[in-house]
Amino acid sequence: MLRLTDFIIDCPDTMELAGFYSAVTGRPVKKGSTADWAGIRFGEIELAFFRVDDHRAPQWPDTEHPKQFHLDFEVDDIDAEQARVTGLGATLRKDFVGPEGYGWRIFTDPVGHPFCLCRNKGVVWTDEGPVWPGRD
Repeated sequence: MLRLTDFIIDCPDTMELAGFYSAVTGRPVKKGSTADWAGIRFGEIELAFFRVDDHRAPQWPDTEHPKQFHLDFEVDDIDAEQARVTGLGATLRKDFVGPEGYGWRIFTDPVGHPFCLCRNKGVVWTDEGPVWPGRD
């Protein structure tokens, strides 16, 4: 049996980046987090931060230092969330929101990892999470 347990992000300062994503997601940094490893729990999965002394941030869209991964966050109000995450230290890099208000915006976190705020037409939120149109 295989279970996804962690999504690990390399960074120069675990507690700083965990604090950023804690503020973004509204979830607390896990007790016992340290300067070498910090985490935020999402049910059975942990978003974890691992300290790397010689961390080199991705330079999206530059392919010499590619993004390697990114996180998507579905939001109800993309403008309000943009104001909130940029106030927390994120930087807007590219806007792909169309005239009807649907699409995504690419940001980087305080150490350069890309993430997107997304607003997808037809997504309905339930207690179990988002339900996507056309997906079973």
